[in-house]
Amino acid sequence: MRYSIEGGNLPAVMINLEAGETIISEVGGRTWLKGPIETETKAIGGAGKSIGRMFMGESIFMSEYKALGSSEIAFASSFPGKILALELAAGQSIICQKSAFMCATEGVELSIFFRKKLGAGLFGGEGFIMQKITGPGMVFLELDGYVKEYDLMPGEKIVVDTGVVALMDETCTMDVQMVKGLKNKFLGGEGLVDTTVTGPGKVYLQTMPLARFAGLLNIGG
Repeated sequence: MRYSIEGGNLPAVMINLEAGETIISEVGGRTWLKGPIETETKAIGGAGKSIGRMFMGESIFMSEYKALGSSEIAFASSFPGKILALELAAGQSIICQKSAFMCATEGVELSIFFRKKLGAGLFGGEGFIMQKITGPGMVFLELDGYVKEYDLMPGEKIVVDTGVVALMDETCTMDVQMVKGLKNKFLGGEGLVDTTVTGPGKVYLQTMPLARFAGLLNIGG
């Protein structure tokens, strides 16, 4: 399998497949295809994982695209930002926002991930339910705005606005902390809480979460 990511701030990933190679995505995820590709809608991963996707606000079913010969399939972003390609080893997992997943090679598993701490789920901006993606295989993720990657050492912590964490290694932990000082809370414009991510592991931050963008549109309206 070969791929290229094109389009600048409105990117699309073009994936070239050979006979027998397979790509999975959310139902109706592909933007275009060229060549002999067979599409099948199925509940990939069994009933448990399918129900988990329903709780994440996604379809119970997924689309499977199998190449019958040399072909191309493309997936376009739905929002200005970046498409991130990650190669996951067997058993390696990442945790990401529910809307991040675009497509993946056969063998990659999607499952539900519950935030363990009440405060982190209630105030963190990412919600109680996130998505867990486990290898082996290649996964393509859609992130919002500019994306910055940090590789955190054990115990090292980064503090960010709510909704900014797009994905992180499973080895990282996420929590929230109250903004200190009454003036900062009510006059500082930063909100009441911040999200914290503690290493070890990589964390990817996005500059324009969809929720923030929607808020700006409401203000402008």
